[in-house]
Amino acid sequence: MDVTIGKEHGPVKKQPITVRVASWSALHPGRAIAGWFAFVVLCLGVGIAAGTNNAVAKDYWVGESGRADRIAASAGLQHKPAEQVMISAKSGSLDKAEADAVAADIAARMGRLAEVEQVAAPVRSGDGRMVMVEVTMKGPELEAKKNVEPLQEQTAQVQRANPDLVVEETGSGSVSKGLNDQRSSDLAASEAITFPVTLVTLAVVFGSVLMVGVPLLLAVSSIMAAMGLSMVVSHVMPDAGVGNNVILLIGMAVGVDYALFYLKREREEQKNSGGRLSPEAVVGIAAATSGRAVMVSGVAVIVSTATLYLATDIIFSSLATGAIVVVLVAMASSMTALPALLVKTGHRAERRAARRAARDAARGKAPRTAAPRKAELGKVWTAVLRPASERPGLTLLVSGLAMLLLALPAFGMELRVLNRDTHSRQIPAMQTYDRLNDAFPHLRVQHTVVVSAEPGEAGAVAAALQDLGRKAQADPVFAQGVQPELRTSQDKRVSRLTLAVPFRQSSHEAAASLDHLRDDYVPATLGKLAGAEYGVTGDSARDADYLTHQNDKLPLVVGFLLLLTFLMTAVVFRSVVIGLVGIALNLLSVGGSLGLLVIFFQWGLASTLFGFDSSATNAIGSRVPLFLFVILFGLSMDYQVFVVSRIREAVLAGMPTRQAVIDGIARSAKVVTSAAVVMVTVFASFMFLHLAEMKQIGFSLAVAVLLDAFIIRVMILPAALTLLGRLSWWPTRTPEQGGPLQPAAGPATVGTGV
Repeated sequence: MDVTIGKEHGPVKKQPITVRVASWSALHPGRAIAGWFAFVVLCLGVGIAAGTNNAVAKDYWVGESGRADRIAASAGLQHKPAEQVMISAKSGSLDKAEADAVAADIAARMGRLAEVEQVAAPVRSGDGRMVMVEVTMKGPELEAKKNVEPLQEQTAQVQRANPDLVVEETGSGSVSKGLNDQRSSDLAASEAITFPVTLVTLAVVFGSVLMVGVPLLLAVSSIMAAMGLSMVVSHVMPDAGVGNNVILLIGMAVGVDYALFYLKREREEQKNSGGRLSPEAVVGIAAATSGRAVMVSGVAVIVSTATLYLATDIIFSSLATGAIVVVLVAMASSMTALPALLVKTGHRAERRAARRAARDAARGKAPRTAAPRKAELGKVWTAVLRPASERPGLTLLVSGLAMLLLALPAFGMELRVLNRDTHSRQIPAMQTYDRLNDAFPHLRVQHTVVVSAEPGEAGAVAAALQDLGRKAQADPVFAQGVQPELRTSQDKRVSRLTLAVPFRQSSHEAAASLDHLRDDYVPATLGKLAGAEYGVTGDSARDADYLTHQNDKLPLVVGFLLLLTFLMTAVVFRSVVIGLVGIALNLLSVGGSLGLLVIFFQWGLASTLFGFDSSATNAIGSRVPLFLFVILFGLSMDYQVFVVSRIREAVLAGMPTRQAVIDGIARSAKVVTSAAVVMVTVFASFMFLHLAEMKQIGFSLAVAVLLDAFIIRVMILPAALTLLGRLSWWPTRTPEQGGPLQPAAGPATVGTGV
């Protein structure tokens, strides 16, 4: 049996390039599979050779704090990364002579390291129970985590030499390194949960070990290739350290999803043909139908995710880049390796059937023949869809109101930048950080006022900054009795004043101190200097400016997302109504997810039910809603495209819309449900990571997929399309409306020659 694509019935419409590529892969499976794995190895090799270009400090600068950081950096007055080494007694009081000797030893050891710029004199806490030695490192703060190990090793050696004391280290480098280590172990734990559940789900869907391996193999290889490519892309768009997280999160979900959509159609066509079509022909049909849906779905995810670039934020840009790269790679695998693997497994099944037939003939048994049969709708799904088909108005009203009620808490969402206050206290450096702040509370938060003026104005600038410092000292939200630090650059152009705040970074007191500084004290002092440029920076200032910047960009991102989603859906299905319905359903899905996010995390239900640390609750991470909004719109298109494509196929074949809705959803229900289970498993596994933001993202994505798969697509979508009837496809005229009979794209143009 040989296969010709679209020749035996005369000239036909030229197939899309995606179908032509899939058809070539089906006809040359060996070369396609070898080419795919060569591509994966090449991506990894080139990526490792190129390395990752990480974002630098200036990539994070936004708002007033960004302006102040720029001014300080231009004069070499930016804050350098610092490590604090603390000495305390294991029990009882701290011996002063012993502590001083250990502090001197630490200073000598650190001073000899190439990574260290200077070591400050030891400082004793107010209660005398702790001595601190501050070590300033060379290089930018973002690179401290790479260079901190030699310092930590010296601290460990001093601890081993003084077992009766507690010698411990914290600082920006130690905390960042601890977070990275924890994130790596968390991702490994997530994979350990995700892979077994995915295997079981696929085994239930296909009942074949071989078919289980195909989607998983493609998903894993796509993730590997995407990680390699992302390293290369980082040299054009710097990586903020979140790329691999999102590649694993999205790659596993869409990689398995795309394979499931393809495999389901291939199996269906195989069954319908009764074995009369070759594996190449069956794969060709799948490529022209579900393969097309996969491509449309992938493009939708990419377009939706690309709107994150409009936020002009390095974190969102990194998230968008990771997601786009892995979706592109997953799409490529579904066009090349997947058709080839399906042909290989199809021929293997044919050989197995031939051997079975030979054995039957040798035993004198009649040959087994598989008659073509039309796939029947599952009784379970027919029953589940009955309310939407028989009582569409009531079903739409009840389910729609339920989704709106779930969304209501989202209007009370409190956003906060998740900083050190929310980091897991299982990180040793964070435990030490807490003890440091208890002993030296003025180190918790520091506001830095930076001023740039002509050298001749240096005296006036210094006087204004000293006046500002006195005003702040009289304010209870600033540290009392701690002298503000004033520094001026050698050329007298830039000055910097550092003010201490003895409250947690996310506290209302820290926010109030920043407001007082920016709104009252700075205008009253520096505002009188003609021609001076100034700004306030520091951790709290950066958090406040970041949140403001993000909120300013939110309408732009969401507006473009809604517009692009509508245009894509309307063009793909040639229906304005389907485009509007798609936006409404996606908004319901996102709204319900965000509402539940507020209930579980902001209201604290997650702490009660799951025992989550309260640091992950009480507020929603500032990046979470926008990221979810964009990603969920893209992922919702997976189901939208796949389900509505099946409905449209039936309508264009002449089936009435009401029956086509039930037929299309019932036929796609099993694979959509299976894909949802895989997605929910992947996303839910992120709830058990330590990083508060990843917990919230994992929870929201898992909940949104559940709502989308089991309420939106099973109740609201069929009820809405049933009520709309023929209007669903406006302005396209369907056979039901007396329009031309158009076959669904693909199958009629795929032929077999025997």
